[in-house]
Amino acid sequence: MLPIAALVWSSRSEGRQAFWDAVMSPQAVAALKLTVGAAFLVALVNAVLGTVTAWVLIRDDFRGKSVINSIIDLPFALPTIVAGLTLLALYGPQSPIGIDIAFSRLAIVAALMFVTLPFVVRTVQPVLSELDQEMEEAAASLGASELTTFRRVILPNILPGILSGFALGFAKAVGEIGSLVIISGNLPYKTEVSSVFILGQIESGNPAGAAAVAVVLLVISFAILLGVGAVRHFTTRYERA
Repeated sequence: MLPIAALVWSSRSEGRQAFWDAVMSPQAVAALKLTVGAAFLVALVNAVLGTVTAWVLIRDDFRGKSVINSIIDLPFALPTIVAGLTLLALYGPQSPIGIDIAFSRLAIVAALMFVTLPFVVRTVQPVLSELDQEMEEAAASLGASELTTFRRVILPNILPGILSGFALGFAKAVGEIGSLVIISGNLPYKTEVSSVFILGQIESGNPAGAAAVAVVLLVISFAILLGVGAVRHFTTRYERA
């Protein structure tokens, strides 16, 4: 708690009005909206894609499965700045696949999806591996369709893992900077995320303003984490009941 307390104190070092001026400046508001919106979208999409990926890795057997399983952890191993360079090489002006999305909001979404997908996969995988398949067989024997079995038997059991992956992915996306600082272009009001804005404020000699925006990001992240945690607790208790 000490670093958080120090951050809050630093954000209020020049007074309450200076805090609100820093947070409510048009450039800061634009960066916050882009950051939160992109992070939420990416966490939502990866909740689906990560669950599908985890399902394939657990339930299917195919050649190269171990290689793909190792590649999933690549964003964990790569320094984020290297991830940004990799994405720029793949989706930049000299893209070998002919797709140029560099310096756009789409590039921000693609970069955040790359660095946050493993969080969902690695939280859903253990839940799926421990899921008792006899319940699925029992549901099928009673005439339930595959969709009904998934919705009523499988999903309630893996939902806490999905929610955990969603929360972790969102928190990671909100604070991401390394993979974005190159491929986003950092254009104010267009592709500048909050982490880059905070870095710019520090470099321009305004640490209090940077701390103020950082506190807002911290509050948003805590709110999302607490909200998801409450939903996860409710679903787990309901399942046990």
